[in-house]
Amino acid sequence: MSFFKKLKEKITKQTETVSEKFKEGLTKTRDNFSGKVNDLVARYRKVDEDFFEELEEILIQADVGFDTVMKLIEELKMEVKRRNIQDPKEVHSVISEKLVDIYNSGGEQSSKLNIQVNGLTVILFVGVNGVGKTTTIGKLGHKFKTEGKSVLLAAGDTFRAGAIEQLEVWGERAGVDVIKQAEGSDPAAVMYDAIKAAKSRNVDILICDTAGRLQNKVNLMKELEKVKRVIEREVPGAPHEVLLVLDATTGQNALIQAKTFKEATNVSGIVLSKLDGTAKGGIVLAIRNELKIPVKFVGLGEKMDDLQEFNAEQYVYGLFADQVDTSV
Repeated sequence: MSFFKKLKEKITKQTETVSEKFKEGLTKTRDNFSGKVNDLVARYRKVDEDFFEELEEILIQADVGFDTVMKLIEELKMEVKRRNIQDPKEVHSVISEKLVDIYNSGGEQSSKLNIQVNGLTVILFVGVNGVGKTTTIGKLGHKFKTEGKSVLLAAGDTFRAGAIEQLEVWGERAGVDVIKQAEGSDPAAVMYDAIKAAKSRNVDILICDTAGRLQNKVNLMKELEKVKRVIEREVPGAPHEVLLVLDATTGQNALIQAKTFKEATNVSGIVLSKLDGTAKGGIVLAIRNELKIPVKFVGLGEKMDDLQEFNAEQYVYGLFADQVDTSV
């Protein structure tokens, strides 16, 4: 049974809504990446070195990342040789299979959130300004609320003009309260107030926003450390998640940001926003393979429920939906 057939069986066991969201959300990347792969397969009669060189170029253009591409091409060559594949059309299925393998080999960390069964769960959001951090927090708050959990938001980005008001707007949309102080206040003091409020209200999940002024990198990282210390002191073992929001449309620049934040904070997961707005969705693989950090959520649209838990099979389905859907 080909990988496409196996993938189709797996996908049909999962919700159709999620499959459609990944399919629609990855349209630009699929048109760019899968379209070029289709053209490549159509032009070659055999799988040779020239074929792999062109495939390598397509993968790099999709922002899969140089190191990841080299690893993928090497594994593809070995698999093609092992299976004695001569027809380029058969490589399609092998590519999709290896993409899943490469993502899953990126580390042992789970893509599931570390939600506490008993007691308060604290989720700290980090990331530069403009990546969609506040929007993501609002959507995640909405997701938890629809799952029946009680949620509170902490407006820790006290320096960016309008950041507190923006979080309040999203809080209203999600039906979630926001703990805030005046603009320019100490973010750590906001976190202290938010934790006290969360405890007194027996809240399930506290989601904390933070500043993202990367141009003032040293001060920002010191500020994040201070915020983390306050959270750890008030809730032992917290924050239970440190989620870094990256804008998928910035491609390799997102990878540079991820490396910077990883050096300063113990990032436990990535949220890749605006994945629907880029033709270079291969950045998912570059982040996972090079940084060994799991992608926990992806933004696949503007609607409240367009923030989706990341799933490697659904991602590959989004890249090769046309081939998978016609697989019999």
